[in-house]
Amino acid sequence: MDFEAISQCFENYGAIAVFVIVMLEYLNLPGFPAGVIMPLAGVWAANGKLSFPFTMLVSVAGGLMGSWILYVFGRVGGNVFIKAYVKKFPKQQKGIERNFEMIRQKGCLGIFLAKLIPMVRTLISIPAGVLKFNFWKYTVSSTLGICVWNFVFVGAGYMFGNQVFEIL
Repeated sequence: MDFEAISQCFENYGAIAVFVIVMLEYLNLPGFPAGVIMPLAGVWAANGKLSFPFTMLVSVAGGLMGSWILYVFGRVGGNVFIKAYVKKFPKQQKGIERNFEMIRQKGCLGIFLAKLIPMVRTLISIPAGVLKFNFWKYTVSSTLGICVWNFVFVGAGYMFGNQVFEIL
C-alpha cells in the first residue's frame, strides 16, 4: 500500500481507516509500514481532519486490537504454528526463543519494551499468547508500549509532516 492509497483511505473513511490500517499494521501484514502509516495519520490530524488526541486514541485502539488478535492466535494455535514455522525456517528459532525468554524473564516490562522494538513489537503477541501470559497484564503492558510507539510516529507526522510532504 503506497502513500497515495493510504492518504485516500484516510480521506474517504476518516477515523475508521486510521483504526483499520493501524490494526493491520500491528498484525504485521506486508504493505502496512508503520513509518508511512503513523506519520500520515499525524499529518492528517495536523490538517484538522481529526484532533491529535483522537487520532492517538484511534491509533492505539487499532494497535491494541491487532495485538489482541495475535495474542489470541498464539494462545489458541501458536504452538502448532511456531513448530511448523521453525521446521520451515530453522534459522529463525533463535529469535523466537529470545522472544519467549524475554517474556519469561521480564514479564510485563518485557512486553512493554518489545512494543518499542521494530518487528518484535508486532510479533511478541504470539509468544505472549503461547505462554498464556495474563491477558490483563498483557493488555496494560501492550497499551503502554503502543502509546509510546504511536506517539513518536503520529507525533512526528503531526509536528513535521506538512513540511516534509510539501517538499514531495
